[in-house]
Amino acid sequence: MAWDEWEQLKTDALARQQGGAAHMQLNHIPTDPGASPFPGRTGDLKVSQHDLASIGSQAHTLYDQLWDKARLSDTSVDSAAGDLTKQGFALGSGLQHVSDKWAAQLNTLLDACAHISNHMQVTKKIHVGDEDYIYRQMSSIDTLDDGFNERVGDPGKHNPVYDPPKPSKKN
Repeated sequence: MAWDEWEQLKTDALARQQGGAAHMQLNHIPTDPGASPFPGRTGDLKVSQHDLASIGSQAHTLYDQLWDKARLSDTSVDSAAGDLTKQGFALGSGLQHVSDKWAAQLNTLLDACAHISNHMQVTKKIHVGDEDYIYRQMSSIDTLDDGFNERVGDPGKHNPVYDPPKPSKKN
């Protein structure tokens, strides 16, 4: 893009913005007084083991179907490509090239399906452990905070040690 074109685009964008035309701005969150940006207040994402197992099962089914129906019979394709090449047809090398690419792509897809299937079986267990660890860490911080608060006053209350001195009353 030429520098002049970039400058023109910036000028046009500024003119549209100043002209009052409706525009989209993506660098902020809309100021909705009812919305909360904190997930704990709006609900957490929850997935059941049944949902994960269903995804894993579908990935396993897809893997089986690809294995049964999408694999080329390597011997027949390779022998056909070899025969065509021996007879002087350029189609032989093209067929071999397509066969090799198909096999590589299919293996990548089979690996992805297997990975998804295996991952869904252990995901819930792993994340339950993560949740427990985070909860334990946060609980220990709360306990520590409570310990500091209880030494001088009621937990969660203002520490009276830091109150300004009260003037003494003279009779």
